[in-house]
Amino acid sequence: MGGWEQAAASFLLAFPTLFSIVNPLAAALIFSQVTADRNHAERVRLARLVATYSAIVMVASLWAGSYVLNFFGVSLAALRIAGGFVVAERAWALLSAPERTEARKQEQAAPAGDMADAAFYPLTMPFTTGPGTISVAIALGSTRPAAGEGLAAFFLGASAAALAVAAIVWLAYGSADRLVALLGEARARVVTRLSAFLLLCVGVQILINGITDVLAPLLAGAPG
Repeated sequence: MGGWEQAAASFLLAFPTLFSIVNPLAAALIFSQVTADRNHAERVRLARLVATYSAIVMVASLWAGSYVLNFFGVSLAALRIAGGFVVAERAWALLSAPERTEARKQEQAAPAGDMADAAFYPLTMPFTTGPGTISVAIALGSTRPAAGEGLAAFFLGASAAALAVAAIVWLAYGSADRLVALLGEARARVVTRLSAFLLLCVGVQILINGITDVLAPLLAGAPG
């Protein structure tokens, strides 16, 4: 697979996965509620700051997360298996009980006083890109090629996906009032469930890749 094909493939894997776990459309409904006491200019500025911080969190997790775990002796196969479980579990929670997830996010997004402080905590972490998003980004990083040109292309595509999701966060949060009027809670939950199902499929695929990594050498060495 060529460099651009690898970059496109990693983008197409990372974008729907990160979009599903961040779920900026549904999160924008809660953002509009917890920032209702701020004027439009302040909400737009908050949206820009949250998007910037979210991009940093996602890109750092994609690039460094799996290498940090490898440094502590966690193999790539183990990382993929654990990451697949985490992604699938998060997706199942979103799919089976989106109302509970929304209630938890609303508690996490309780407004803080200072705008700069509120933009990072709690509106970026843990509301927009919390532990679930970080875990998913690390799991995506575990699907990287071993080395060579494909590795650079993989991180190029995955990073572009993270930046695209952050841009959608910026747009969705910045126009949260219009989004609330357009979607409403019922349609937002439909989007959440569709995204969660896609996320579940991605989690299962990452898990299968990890199991294959473990079993392939054993099967290759088995007597015929």
